Amino acid sequence: MRIAVLAGGVGGARFLAGVKAHLGWQPDGSAPADSPDEIIAIVNTADDIRLHGLQICPDLDSCLYTLSGQADTERGWGRAGETWTVSRELADYGAEAPWFSLGDKDIATHLVRTRMLDAGYPLSAVMAAIGERWQPGVRLLPMSDDRVETHVVVDRPAADRAQDGAQGGAQGGAQAGADGDTERVALHFQEWWVRYRAGLTPHAITPVGADVATPAPGVLEAIRDADLVLIAPSNPVVSIGTILAVPGIREAIRSTAAPVVGVSPLIDDKPIRGHADICLAAIGVEATAQAVGRHYGARSVDGLLDGYLVAEGESADVPGVLVADIPLLMTDPGATAAMVAACRRLVGI
Repeated sequence: MRIAVLAGGVGGARFLAGVKAHLGWQPDGSAPADSPDEIIAIVNTADDIRLHGLQICPDLDSCLYTLSGQADTERGWGRAGETWTVSRELADYGAEAPWFSLGDKDIATHLVRTRMLDAGYPLSAVMAAIGERWQPGVRLLPMSDDRVETHVVVDRPAADRAQDGAQGGAQGGAQAGADGDTERVALHFQEWWVRYRAGLTPHAITPVGADVATPAPGVLEAIRDADLVLIAPSNPVVSIGTILAVPGIREAIRSTAAPVVGVSPLIDDKPIRGHADICLAAIGVEATAQAVGRHYGARSVDGLLDGYLVAEGESADVPGVLVADIPLLMTDPGATAAMVAACRRLVGI
């Protein structure tokens, strides 16, 4: 079984752990003996950001750490057993981006990645090299080796402008609000998400550069050659949406011979974590499982899906798509493995 998964964020990482469990990986991380199965994850990179001269890839690293058993499950991001000496020292210099702290172990990953990128290696090759150490059991492919950054247009407090430094500041020109208390700016996604906790209403969310990017090596082949394509319960706008914005990926999904099954990121019309509801509102999509399913659409009518899972007890009318309900809380890899099994049952493989 060859499974290709579109994924982003912590939810995508946890879903991939469930795919591994479904295919027989053990809780201790050991692989099933002589298994021909393969998992290829196509991961969002539009959340990536440069801070302190380091290239940070939050979604790829969340997948890397989670699948290798090194993620901090209590905090929900970063490395387990992390220390913060460098961040404290930067803060003493007044040089830290206070809304985005980097742990010492995490910095080592960013240093290696940045050195390789600056030497001319593409991100896909860098992640393959990093994966040799971590052995995540999943082939992690960035959606593109090209630079893509999600920017969010908001009205933010004008007083915050004075706090902007070289790291994570507003992108593009600012227009002062009529009352002078706010200014309309385009923030890097990470600043909107982490610094403001998505508390500023987005007027637009745009993956800048996606329209001229190309899929990373192996991405289109992974979709074409898959036996099953899964769309993880990641944010439909800033995770899955950015992947689909790279020319060629949507078309590959529509033309693959493999069935395509999506999983709703909502339970009782609410995201389990994150701010998918706010992102959906920004693109005019209601925060319901049905609306998300229709946003993806059926392959038979120019969409993406053959099947779609919604939370237990819920329903969704998505024309042309098989829909089933099942518990969607990813409490552990076993529970998530049951979701993957349900995806397969739904499309008869």
